[in-house]
Amino acid sequence: MLTSRALVRGLQCGLWRRLSTSSGAWAAHTHAVDVIDCTIPQYNNRLDTPLPDVPFVGSLNAEQKKLKEKEKGSWTQLTKEEKLAIYRLTHELSYPEMRRGSKEWMTVVGGIFFFLGFTGLLVWWQRGYVYGDVPHTLSPEWIEKQTQRMIDMRVNPVHGFTNKWDYEKKQWK
Repeated sequence: MLTSRALVRGLQCGLWRRLSTSSGAWAAHTHAVDVIDCTIPQYNNRLDTPLPDVPFVGSLNAEQKKLKEKEKGSWTQLTKEEKLAIYRLTHELSYPEMRRGSKEWMTVVGGIFFFLGFTGLLVWWQRGYVYGDVPHTLSPEWIEKQTQRMIDMRVNPVHGFTNKWDYEKKQWK
């Protein structure tokens, strides 16, 4: 009794705590986690907010800085490509590009068809190798004999199917 108490006490105080905390600490420190600071504004492509809080490109290179200086002047002197480049500095996607659908539905439908096909093969295999032959009690002759026997015994003559049998003419009503 004393040894079991000592063992339980040892597990509670020392060994168990060391094992549980060291494995948790090891799991927490094995990989780097990117933490997003939600206090600063972030760029995102959303249909409900087409104007993001911050521009898409945060740090500009030399060519992009020249383009930003050119932007301050007259826009009639800018080419169409330069106007598009200026737009792409602020926005990653245009509104029609955000609205454009993806091809993800094809993957979903393909997955559904794959699993339906696999299920069909499984059912086919079960019918061929797992299940036996259909019992003889489900044959049409047996069902006919069983029905005639129930009619002869007058099984449930008020609400059952035998109330549709005419016993004098020996045929269905």
